Formats: sequence, structure tokens, C-alpha cells
Amino acid sequence: MSLQLRVVGVVEELNLITHSRDNQRPERTEKRETKTEKKKKKKKKKKKKKRKKNRRKAISSKMRVLVLLLGLVPLSLGSMSLPLDCADIHNHDSTKPSGVYSIFPGGPVSPLQVYCDMETDGGGWTVFQKRMDGSVNFYRPWDHYKKGFGDLTSEYWLGLDNIVLLTMRKRNELRVDMEDWTGGKAYAHYASISVDPEQLGYTLHLGAFTTGDAGDALKNHNGMKFTTFDKDQDTWDKNCASSFMGGFWYLNCHDANPNGLYIPDSASPHGPVYVSWDTWKGNTYSLKTITMKMRSLSQCSN
Repeated sequence: MSLQLRVVGVVEELNLITHSRDNQRPERTEKRETKTEKKKKKKKKKKKKKRKKNRRKAISSKMRVLVLLLGLVPLSLGSMSLPLDCADIHNHDSTKPSGVYSIFPGGPVSPLQVYCDMETDGGGWTVFQKRMDGSVNFYRPWDHYKKGFGDLTSEYWLGLDNIVLLTMRKRNELRVDMEDWTGGKAYAHYASISVDPEQLGYTLHLGAFTTGDAGDALKNHNGMKFTTFDKDQDTWDKNCASSFMGGFWYLNCHDANPNGLYIPDSASPHGPVYVSWDTWKGNTYSLKTITMKMRSLSQCSN
């Protein structure tokens, strides 16, 4: 059954509930009441109160379902439905430039601002991580990585809850672009990306590494839960985030550290704490830029 039909069904049920309530309203009477009638009336009042309470519960339950379904149905706005991601914006108008846009993966009443890459490999990429100048501190606690932080026009992390929403709504591919300090550029492409909700540790799921001269540095991060310095979910006996100055899907610990310490020209004497991608430049080379982005392949069937 389509979402639209399910919404219509819920609305009809709500109408039936409210209609039956109207039909059950007692007629007024001016007649004087005996004691027996008063008792009967009191009993009726109690029953009526109970029915009213049950109706309220039923309406509340149906309303919750309706709100959920409406969140899953794209809301029509002129000739375009509200976009779920940057791919929707690009598919509607491929002349749109890269920049900050509002998308609606959480439904029509929950706009989310993101940076859309409309140029790389055909465009339509929703950027969820970006490092470029060291202007934003990425050594942050769990709550910050959960909700997101930074500046959409420079460096930012979109937030794990938002990443979960995006990967729940559609099937997405992943692309990671990076640059060194001499102008060299490389990328890595993965067939799919999804992230579990917080209850499951924001576990990362990646499809096959398909192409890219940066190599597959995420191989050992696939299937890992997210770790920050104040929430250790890696497999090391110490805390990877604390030791390597970031927050990521660490194993024990990393072949990729995109949220690590931003230091120009690998100037730190403190080991592999840099923003790094091991299969391209090694984990002791500090990258100049790195961006992680996803693009929807097709809408989910449910």
C-alpha cells in the first residue's frame, strides 16, 4: 500500500472517531430528576467520561501515525516536492551551483541546512563532513558529534542523527575527496553507505570500494561503532578518539582519521593524530582538505 493511501486511511479513521463522538451527544432536557435518575445520570457521566478518554487516546494514537506518515510523504510545493537531499535539488534543476541549501529528510516541518556539491562527478552530493582550513575544532564530545557542529560554508560535521536520517530515507553511495599540500588530489568511492541509529552505536555500513586513486582506507572501519573521547566504542584497550584527537568509526585504531587534528605540513611530533588517509599518503601525513559526501541512488521501497 502506498504512503498516500495509508495517510488517507488514517484521516478517514479520525473522521469516524470524531463523527461518532458528535452522534453520541445527549439531548438536553428540562425535566426534574428523581434520586434514581440522578444515580443513573451519574453512572452515565462516568461511562461518558471513560468513552471520551478512550476516544482521546484513539485520536492521539492516530494523529501520531498521521504525523509519522506525513513525514515520509514528500510535501508538494509548487511544481517541486520538498527535497530529501541534494540529489533531489540537482535532479529538479541541474543548473543550481554548489552551496548551502535546505533539505527535509525528517519531514516537512524539520528543514535541515546542508552544503551541496553540485559539480563533482555529476553533482547532487550531500556533504556531511568537510575539512579545509583548521577553522573548526573537531576534537569534541559525543553530544556534538550526535547533533552536528561547525560552519556550512567552511568546516563542519553534519551530525550523526542527520546522517542516520539521510541513509534511512534512500540508498546512498559514498565519495571521499582529498587534497595534499602540493595540489595533488585523490578520491575514494564506495557503492553504499548507511549508519545505524544511536541505540546501535551509530554503526557504519559500507558497500564495496569501487574506484579511486586514494585507495580503500575505510576497509577496517566498516562495521565499527562511533567513538569520541567521552564515549569509547572502539575495540582498542584504550580510547582511539582520545589518543588520535578526533571522533570517528575507529577499530583499533585507524587507517583513516578525517576528523583528526588539522596541522599544516605534518608538523606535529605526536604521531598519527592528523587528518589522514593511510592508503594515499600514509597516516603520518596531514592532509590539506578532505570532504565526505553521499548521493542517493534510488528511494527506498518502504
